[in-house]
Amino acid sequence: MAKVSFKEQVLRAREDAIVASVNRLLAEKGYDIMTVDEVAADVGIAKASLYKHFSSKEELAGAAMVRVLQRAQAFMETLPPGAPAIDQLKAVARWTMQVQLAGEMPSLPAQNSALRAALMGNKPYLDRLMDVSDRLGEWIVAAQEAGHLDRALPPEVVLYTLFARACDPVLGLLKAGGQYSDERIIEMLMSTCFNGLAGAQTSSRNNGS
Repeated sequence: MAKVSFKEQVLRAREDAIVASVNRLLAEKGYDIMTVDEVAADVGIAKASLYKHFSSKEELAGAAMVRVLQRAQAFMETLPPGAPAIDQLKAVARWTMQVQLAGEMPSLPAQNSALRAALMGNKPYLDRLMDVSDRLGEWIVAAQEAGHLDRALPPEVVLYTLFARACDPVLGLLKAGGQYSDERIIEMLMSTCFNGLAGAQTSSRNNGS
């Protein structure tokens, strides 16, 4: 393996710092409000230096979105392959909520946003999004076949619901209220996501169990 020069190490470290800053600002403000000037100031570099790494605001945001998908892929690799599909899905949902509460989850782009249009041409982003979606899709189908998820729901509805949990504003609202710990917030949102507002016990009674 070729040795990485000191200069390349510095450039990579700076790029990592830039992407981390973009990730945080996207989580806090969203794409439309975030500015390149803010990113440069947050990292502590000149705007001209930032443009040596990323040529546009869209490219900055794309790098942050790719990074969070890489983190998701890495997390999914740590899950035990033989575990029930429903447990895999719950683990991923819990992880996304933890990342959001830590202020590290960039907001998903709106359907009509400039960011979404740019991401549609970003192959690294699309490849990772497809990989994550395919893995989740397999677990969703398996969980439905096992009777752990409603079989009447199209798998894509379940998939989009899980993606929505990654950017659920309820998490931030509850955290800001200061009444609950992060873990308690996650447990409550996990319950509403997988058991519904009626709750598992009510569902069992309605089903005659």
